[in-house]
Amino acid sequence: MKMTVLCAGLSAPHAGWAAIDELAQLTARYFDAPLLSAPALPDPWWRRAAGRQRPRFAPIDCAGGDVLFVVARGPEDLALAGAIPDVRRKFSRIQAFVTDSYFHAGYVRETALYDAITVTAHDDVAYPVQRYGIGVHQLYQGADALRWAPREERGREIDLIAYGRTPPSYHAALARRFHSDASPHLYLHSPLGNLAGPGVHLERGMLFKLLHRTRISLAFHLLVEPQGSRPRSMMVTSRWLESLLAGCLVAGHRPVSRMADEMLDWPGATFELPQEPEAAADVLEEMLAREDTLAPQRWRNIERILSQHDWRHRIDRLCTLMDWRRPARLDEDLGQLQDLAARWRN
Repeated sequence: MKMTVLCAGLSAPHAGWAAIDELAQLTARYFDAPLLSAPALPDPWWRRAAGRQRPRFAPIDCAGGDVLFVVARGPEDLALAGAIPDVRRKFSRIQAFVTDSYFHAGYVRETALYDAITVTAHDDVAYPVQRYGIGVHQLYQGADALRWAPREERGREIDLIAYGRTPPSYHAALARRFHSDASPHLYLHSPLGNLAGPGVHLERGMLFKLLHRTRISLAFHLLVEPQGSRPRSMMVTSRWLESLLAGCLVAGHRPVSRMADEMLDWPGATFELPQEPEAAADVLEEMLAREDTLAPQRWRNIERILSQHDWRHRIDRLCTLMDWRRPARLDEDLGQLQDLAARWRN
């Protein structure tokens, strides 16, 4: 099977999408496929003036093959298929993984070019089927757990970490509490130096090293103090998987959804904080006081992400959903995942 993998993230890296870029990289590796990435093009002035913007990508020179697999950050990235001239003639099948599939307004006319896509939430299956008449399957997000899981437990000198989007009222309360010279605890927030650009993938290793040394990681669903006007959903985002994979205790406000119930389905996967930020700081101090008794929970978190949510499990499922021939090296790495998970089982 001759596959080509296409994504936008490698041309415009962003810390929020680094995990999705890793799916593209892993798929290309397992199928010995070229990994292509197209930079976005600005809309001409007349489209902007008329309010008729649409995603456009620079043209891609590609010979074609059996499968074009697009790893899409959101539905708008499905426009990538249109960047390949005569794409329907060049490829027997065009398929995609769509991450932020809840953003229905982002679906583009190129969606109709696809034979099948996956969406991350069950509730998102119906819309592209009804609108574009294509095959749609549900498949959850994952993480490159085999690469980033800790191999041994280290000292966890960072008490509390917040990275990415943190509700402002909680951050203010925690900064007042833990930055004070009266507090023995270390609250580390916004540790990433590069949100976009070539430094993103280099700093990913730094992020995981920080998480490996962190006791509690904060995570809040997208409807807690939302900012901006973009639609939001109760999805489990990369931060939940990354923090659990690193062996952190995860505290905040868990998504209220089938996705969260099915993905975070083991006892103690998350700790719910009070709605009032000062009370949340009290709860976190209590957790830190008894943190040493929670080591088995750390090991369970690592084991469950390895066992359930590595991207290799998703690629294995894609082989079934998309009728791909399974590469032998995928089975080898799935075996390594099982062995590493067993080391953390308690």
